[in-house]
Amino acid sequence: MPTAYDPAAVEAPIYERWVERGYFEADDTSDKPPFCIVIPPPNVTGSLHLGHAFEHTLIDALMRRRRMQGYEALWMPGMDHAGIATQNVVERELAKEGISRHDLGREAFVEKVWEWKERSGGMILGQMRRLGDGVAWSRERFTMDDGLSRAVQTIFKRLYDDELIYRAERIINWCVRCHTALSDIEVEHSDDEGTLTSIRYGDEVIVATTRPETMLGDTAVAVNPDDERYQHLIGTEVELPLTGRKIPIIADAHVDPEFGSGMVKVTPAHDPNDFEIGRRHNLPNMTVMDEQGAITTHGPFQGLDRFEARPAIVDALREQGRIVEERRHMRPVGHCSRCKTVVEPRLSLQWWVRVGPLAEAAGDAVRDERVAIHPKSMESRWFGWVDDMHDWCISRQLWWGHRIPVWYGPDGEVVCVGPDDEPPSGEGWTQDEDVLDTWFSSALWPFSTLGWPDDTDALAKFYPNQVLVTGYDILFFWVARMMMFGLYANAGNGPERAIPFSTIALHGMVRDQHGKKMSKSFGNAVDPLEWMDTYGSDALRFTLARGANPGVDVPIGEDWVQASRNFCNKLWNATRFALMSGAKVGELPGNEQSDRLTSLSMPDRWILSRLHTTLAEVDAYYEDYQFAKACDALYHFAWDEFCDWYVELAKTPLNTGGDAAERTRLVLGHVLDRLLRMLHPVTPFVTEVLWTTLTGAESVVVAPWPAAETARTDAAAESGVVELQRLVTEIRRFRSDQGLKPGQRVAARLDGVTGVLAGHEAEIRSLTKLNIPDDGFMSTASVTVGDVTVELDLSGAVDVEAERKRLTKDLGVERKALEQSERKLGNEQFLAKAPETEVEKVRARKIAAESEIARLEAQLERLAPR
Repeated sequence: MPTAYDPAAVEAPIYERWVERGYFEADDTSDKPPFCIVIPPPNVTGSLHLGHAFEHTLIDALMRRRRMQGYEALWMPGMDHAGIATQNVVERELAKEGISRHDLGREAFVEKVWEWKERSGGMILGQMRRLGDGVAWSRERFTMDDGLSRAVQTIFKRLYDDELIYRAERIINWCVRCHTALSDIEVEHSDDEGTLTSIRYGDEVIVATTRPETMLGDTAVAVNPDDERYQHLIGTEVELPLTGRKIPIIADAHVDPEFGSGMVKVTPAHDPNDFEIGRRHNLPNMTVMDEQGAITTHGPFQGLDRFEARPAIVDALREQGRIVEERRHMRPVGHCSRCKTVVEPRLSLQWWVRVGPLAEAAGDAVRDERVAIHPKSMESRWFGWVDDMHDWCISRQLWWGHRIPVWYGPDGEVVCVGPDDEPPSGEGWTQDEDVLDTWFSSALWPFSTLGWPDDTDALAKFYPNQVLVTGYDILFFWVARMMMFGLYANAGNGPERAIPFSTIALHGMVRDQHGKKMSKSFGNAVDPLEWMDTYGSDALRFTLARGANPGVDVPIGEDWVQASRNFCNKLWNATRFALMSGAKVGELPGNEQSDRLTSLSMPDRWILSRLHTTLAEVDAYYEDYQFAKACDALYHFAWDEFCDWYVELAKTPLNTGGDAAERTRLVLGHVLDRLLRMLHPVTPFVTEVLWTTLTGAESVVVAPWPAAETARTDAAAESGVVELQRLVTEIRRFRSDQGLKPGQRVAARLDGVTGVLAGHEAEIRSLTKLNIPDDGFMSTASVTVGDVTVELDLSGAVDVEAERKRLTKDLGVERKALEQSERKLGNEQFLAKAPETEVEKVRARKIAAESEIARLEAQLERLAPR
């Protein structure tokens, strides 16, 4: 083996070998139990970010473990066509050539998008290979491929026929730059500063607004029905300034009487809350802006952009003396996630899914425990959404995407066409211009990727999927929609097999080491590929998995990735030492407890006990999606117990030789074999190299997952090694107190090494760098730990005068710290004003200083001239 692990030299060849051997493919007809996870489809325009790396690490860890456990494991790969994002990318490319999509026409433009997809799309797929994703590449899907397009058209037709899809005018999020409706998840909100303008509509009617331009579309003023100030105005009319129109004053419980004047302007065509008020009171809807955000009403403001019209209208109102107050005001403002344009609420004729019965079914699936949400604390958020879900706008004013399969006839006919139907033809027939929301096709992902609507072997084997791993931030936007469509499309399978997945395992968001959201604008965004180049993919994966507590955000910094790289190196060095020492995998001596007591040493029995206890813990953590705890258990066993203790303890019998050395080689092999298999799901590359070198077997990918052997648990051995560790730790501390360097060997006499420690004096001396005393031994310092007394001969080993100077200097520092602490604690003002946490910190520092002073004075006393 090379002296050092070089990830860059091995990762790519190892991954390609895995793929070539078909390790990640799945058999639809096997008798093995199924385990299927579909990848949350990344955008075809996207590249790997830390959020992807985090999620993919968790999924891959689950998949690799289940594959090793003998499951027919399928991780389904694919990409989303990302309607708005992809269309924007191609439009920008066309703009460089001085042309627009309208110059090309719809059909030619869509061809251009397909060309771009084949040429430049899917960069993330290659990056997934870098990370080590064990996906079934032969099954890769795309939300616009023929099979998935057929599934989209099938479910649209069924929903339409069941009157669960309809077309109607509603308020939607409108992007005036992209010229399309946006889903809620495509809108980013930020607190923007604006102006809250109070306008006098009449002598007693004052309303406040941050969007004065929308007043041109007001059709009422509303007050709360219980607001006694305005009871006499309800049912009267007021003239709308600048328009000459009279509008009614109405009563509606939505109005907050405590906000502003307690009166609100009602613009049903440009505000979602106002739209609902308008529906309750049968108010007319007046649209005053076009799709570009320009004013359309006749008059001096016609043709002005909305943000140009805003100050112009305020100026006109000021000239009439109607401006009561203007003040700065922070409010949440929606922006298009693609182009960052301020979103305009707008009344528009769109296609909608009637979600009522679908959302109820999605809620019931969790209530009756057919689907488990993990962590369970997220269930309340789930019910809060699905129990109060509004109808879903599914149409987008784009050219790239699944075109709505509805045709309109010359005499007002409306025909919805299924995938096997011939669309109507003849003069006057046209297809709807809109495409479906990207989330519509993504909602079919757990079953459309398996061949639905056809009855395929893959669908029969792997639906329902066993687990969905995704972020809590899209629990509503994607997960709820998959639940609704999965239950609807597969209802004929019965309630247990209609669900899209049995478990929803939610993770948090990746943040920087200070807990801040990562963003290019914040300057804290990280390219995971750079960290993989520097530290290796395993280091990044282990860092991410070690931070993954269910449903909790994950802070990450480069120092932590570097620490994980060090862990991989530690594992490499320990395995290299074991192999150089002749470690091998074979049958351990002493299958029975009585045999083990005579054939295996206490350290051997201890490490085997800790190994199988750790394995049982890791299994339990995996089943509960506790990735962080599983990784912590593995880390502490590998680093603290195996590398730092057992490997060092093993050197004594290995150096002695004979049967004891042979047994130690078998124990080293046994432990490493199982440890590397346990670590493989989160650190696949380094464990592949080490495990195949150790065992000579084909690949750890297809090795069986190790089983915890409860018979190996040995409380006596664990207790004995704990005592040995305590003794060694105290001796090392005592050596340090005497000024000895860590590797400096001195002669020592050990008395009282009896009981469980009997027979282990050689290991104790090896670990504490203590030589057997010769005839000239003279005890100059001693320490007692339990029943063991250790006497050291420090003659000539320590510069006593230099050590006294060092200790005296440290003593001065601690006395000063004690003095400062006592002075603060004696100050009544400090005790009265300082936070309790600060006072406790000072008290703790005082106690620590007193303890350190006692220790330093004792050391100085021992070094005093005799």
